[in-house]
Amino acid sequence: MSRTSTIGTNTPNLLDNPPIPVQSKLAAAWTSFMFLYIYIDYFHLYKPGVIDDLRAGVTFEFDISPTLMTIFVALIAIPALMVWLSMTLPARVNRATNLVVGSLYIAVSAFNAVGESWDWSWFYGLSIGLEVLLLAFILRSAWTWPRTPAVPAGPATTDLRQSV
Repeated sequence: MSRTSTIGTNTPNLLDNPPIPVQSKLAAAWTSFMFLYIYIDYFHLYKPGVIDDLRAGVTFEFDISPTLMTIFVALIAIPALMVWLSMTLPARVNRATNLVVGSLYIAVSAFNAVGESWDWSWFYGLSIGLEVLLLAFILRSAWTWPRTPAVPAGPATTDLRQSV
C-alpha cells in the first residue's frame, strides 16, 4: 500500500465554516428565545406560593380570565411565529418585522421582573439577561442584514433587460 501524503508538512485540517443565511440565524435565535421563555415560566411555578395563587385564580396581580389567557397566548404565539416568519418573509419585511418585534420583546422580558423581591434577583437577572442577549442578537442581525448592490440603470443594463 502506498502513501501519497507528504511527510513533514504540518498543514492543519481546517473545518469548513460556510456562511449562515440571516433568516436561519434569526429563526435559530427565536427558537432559543422560545425555549428560555417557556422554561422560565415553567421554573417560575417552583417559586413558593405561585401554585397556590394559580389555584386561587390569580397570577401576578391579575385575576385569571379568558381575556388574560388570550393575552398570554398572544405573548407566546408572537415569538413562536417569528421562528417561521424569519424563514419565510421577504427580506425587507423580514428585517422590519424582526426589528419591531425584537424591540417590543425587550420590554416584555423586562416586565417579568416587575414586583419581584430581591431574593429572586439572580433568577430573574439571569433569565431576563439571557432573553435580552438573544433579542440583541436578533436586532443586530436584522439591522445589519446584508444588502445586494443595486444594478445601475443605464444603457448597458437597459440593453440586457430588453434582450431577455
